[in-house]
Amino acid sequence: MGTTLLGRGALLLAPGILCLFSAPVFAGAEKLALRQVIEISLQNNGELTSFREEKGIRDAGKIRAGLLPNPTLDLEGATGALTGSRDENSLALGVSQEFLLAGKKSKRLDVAERELEAYRWQFADRERAVREEVKTAFYDAILAELRLNLTDRSIVLNRQLLGVTKERLAAGDIPELDMNLVKVELTRSEGARIEAERALLQNRSRLSTLMGLPPGESPAFVGALDSDVSLTKTLGGLKQLALGSRPDLKALEAEKSRGDADVGLAQSEAIPNLTAGIVFRRDATTMEIGGVEGKDTAYTIGLKLSMPIPLFDRNHAGVQEARARRSSTESRLAAAVRNAEREVETAYASFLNAEKVLSLYKSNIVPQLEENLKLTQEAYRLGEVGILAVIQEQKKFFEVSDSYLTALHARQTALVKLESAVATDINGGAQ
Repeated sequence: MGTTLLGRGALLLAPGILCLFSAPVFAGAEKLALRQVIEISLQNNGELTSFREEKGIRDAGKIRAGLLPNPTLDLEGATGALTGSRDENSLALGVSQEFLLAGKKSKRLDVAERELEAYRWQFADRERAVREEVKTAFYDAILAELRLNLTDRSIVLNRQLLGVTKERLAAGDIPELDMNLVKVELTRSEGARIEAERALLQNRSRLSTLMGLPPGESPAFVGALDSDVSLTKTLGGLKQLALGSRPDLKALEAEKSRGDADVGLAQSEAIPNLTAGIVFRRDATTMEIGGVEGKDTAYTIGLKLSMPIPLFDRNHAGVQEARARRSSTESRLAAAVRNAEREVETAYASFLNAEKVLSLYKSNIVPQLEENLKLTQEAYRLGEVGILAVIQEQKKFFEVSDSYLTALHARQTALVKLESAVATDINGGAQ
């Protein structure tokens, strides 16, 4: 009976190793893959939704920039009743319109369009940041599920070992201490499962928050950590790709372009606008000739032109301010380019290091560890080693298996960082 149980425990290892790297899917739950999670997050994320609404502000600014100043209605009335000339009065009605000179309207529209373009790239950059955060949270949740799965397998093997010790204790082959030691290990593995379940709930909650899901809604996630990634581009190629794809750099380029438009608008503001108006006037007067008083009414139409004289203010301060803003944007753009290249370098090096660590596990550590555990279990069955050797080897197996999962997760998150730094999916397509 003991031999049979140990054989079953050994057989559990092979399929256990094979399914360590894919997340379990719970029956009856909605199953969401990474692409679906990203799509839902981009649609429902609270910060993105708030920033998406700000487009209306930029649209309103563009509409405002294309409008002419409102015309002015002038109404003037005068009477001589207070000065003893009751029959003398005048009434004037005029309409004036301010006309923008030096192409101010088109330049204001240009500024508004550049600002709208900068907003579009800023929104794309926020989507990039959310995409990176969601991917990281997704792989954190997958890792938590796999760790929970690993603790379940640890519990199964410890229960199998406990069954073996009970049989051998009944046969008088081992002392009762061996069975007690296995009971302690079983309790430890059950406690580890509780911790793994708590971590899984926390990671799922965080991911659901990023997805903008209502409270109480927690779908199941399906994915794998052990995915094949072919990184064919060199570091130089990735840098060039980042400089041409990153939305934060394009947003700063749009801001720099807006700075040029601001300078042009400020220079045109040095030329004052022309105000033209038309006035209709009625004047009623009285006169006395030879003791006879007569009345006369005159109607006139006049044209009025006015323009400020640019004597003291030629908008030098406005031009200086626009140039300073443009210089500031140029400096930020240059710094952002350097930071982007450095970010790509760091992410690339981290990915290569994670690949090296993972290759060590795949080629040497995990296969040898599995073989060691099988040999130790067989030696215990034959009475060549004690229970402590089995327990120690089994603990080592699951500790290293957990480290292997951590290495897989580190490689996957390093890839996420690299894709975010380059702003392009490694398999193709801009983010």
